[in-house]
Amino acid sequence: MAVPPKPPVGEFDGGCVFIDGAYAPLSEGKISLFDWGFTRSDATYDVVSAWQGAFFRLDAHMDRFFASLATMRLVIPYNRDELRQILHGCVRAAGLKDAYVAMVCTRGVPPRGARDPRLAQNRFYAYALPYVWIASREKQLAGIDLFISERQRIAAESVDPKVKNYHWIDLVQSMFDAYDRGHDTSCVVDANGHVTEGPGFNIFMVKDGVVHTADRGVLEGISRRTAIELCERLRIPLRVAPLPADEVRSADEVFLTSTGGGILPIAKIDGRPLKQFPGPVTSRLHGAHWAMRDEAAYRDPVDYRDRTP
Repeated sequence: MAVPPKPPVGEFDGGCVFIDGAYAPLSEGKISLFDWGFTRSDATYDVVSAWQGAFFRLDAHMDRFFASLATMRLVIPYNRDELRQILHGCVRAAGLKDAYVAMVCTRGVPPRGARDPRLAQNRFYAYALPYVWIASREKQLAGIDLFISERQRIAAESVDPKVKNYHWIDLVQSMFDAYDRGHDTSCVVDANGHVTEGPGFNIFMVKDGVVHTADRGVLEGISRRTAIELCERLRIPLRVAPLPADEVRSADEVFLTSTGGGILPIAKIDGRPLKQFPGPVTSRLHGAHWAMRDEAAYRDPVDYRDRTP
């Protein structure tokens, strides 16, 4: 399927969806009631950000998306270069400089009465919205209160967490656990009581100057990768290993990593203040993350020029 020409800048002011091979306003972003992406959560996706007019680590996000497609036995009618053009086109058509950009593939609708996923025609969508933060600026300054729910994350042996997916019932229920107790957000644990991840973010803790993050049962987030690489760059000791919940509760510092905010410090765990907020290690990594967005190796600028001279 051919990629359409670059859309006019701001053609769909404030947001754009790519659907059925064309750019369209957000109101056209719909899927069939019978798509297995809806009825069975049979889909994969990825989310990349654009900041100050340039994508951040777009190649890494596309790498993960194509790997997820292969694992899920899904295909899209576009190659890597064409996917890049589409994502750029969505941001351009939305007229956004700071954007939250998604690429999605669903199983699609199989023939009537069929239960064989091989018979479904896979569907591809993309869209760009104004940049989404996990927590508002006010909440970041006041301090995020993270609740460690006892709900268990879907086991990695059942659903590969390295494939970005919409299996979020456990995560959503943990959010209600947090809200019911007056906390801001939540994370879940595995069968051994080790902290895994939260709804849309990875978790790190700092103890005695050493950064820790989970070694399995989590999405290998691109922001997580960035934090790990920055630890190496800044010579901050790092340990990738299980995170017992009690150790997280007693940590010196805790922070989240996500496309929706980069590196976000946590002020409280289960309502109890941490020893340091924002801590020195988290602050170094936070600053390094935003500085990294300006490095040419990780920037993919969007072309906002008009098509005619």
